[in-house]
Amino acid sequence: MPTFTRERALRKRGVWPVAGCDEAGRGPLAGPVVAAAVVLDPKRIPQGLDDSKKLTPGRREQLFEQICATAAFAVAFASPARIDRDNILRASLWALARAVHALPEMPKHVLVDGRDKLDTPCDCEAVIGGDALVLSIAAASIIAKVSRDRLMCKLALDHPGYGFESHMGYGVPAHLDALDRLGPTVHHRRSFAPVMAAHEKHGTGATLLRETPFIVEAAAS
Repeated sequence: MPTFTRERALRKRGVWPVAGCDEAGRGPLAGPVVAAAVVLDPKRIPQGLDDSKKLTPGRREQLFEQICATAAFAVAFASPARIDRDNILRASLWALARAVHALPEMPKHVLVDGRDKLDTPCDCEAVIGGDALVLSIAAASIIAKVSRDRLMCKLALDHPGYGFESHMGYGVPAHLDALDRLGPTVHHRRSFAPVMAAHEKHGTGATLLRETPFIVEAAAS
């Protein structure tokens, strides 16, 4: 289980606030990358925080509400257009840094899941497997995952037939079948091979993608 050890040690040294950061949605064929930054209240840490991938959807929703009620947090989105332009890694790091900058107060230290540090004015520490080790990162993983899942369910209402509400944009067989039959939407990532192939088959993508707005990139706390 993740612990508050790193955050507590930094706080004892007078380094506070400390934010944990994580993202959701690097792998899907559709939808944005959603990044979150969370500063937990040491006196009101929700019980049961863990890597969002280890939690049931119902438990994630419960913890999401508890984190929102007790912690400072911010969420940022990197659109499919940015992913196609910059590549998935750069777009993810951009969104993570954007989430940090959107916090109510700039943290003194950032703990981010993965190998790469962020472009922030404060110290940043990359923690491999951080969502399973660091409570603040685990909290961020929950905020990012639930926020993205809710967004994909909304996109499913605008684009019936793709199953966004069930697979959240990942390349499962049902999604690949829908891509083949229906062609890509404006929320698909055209730089990803299955989407590129669907564009070529249906002869749509290039003009449509230039003329139709993507998900608005934004950060919100």
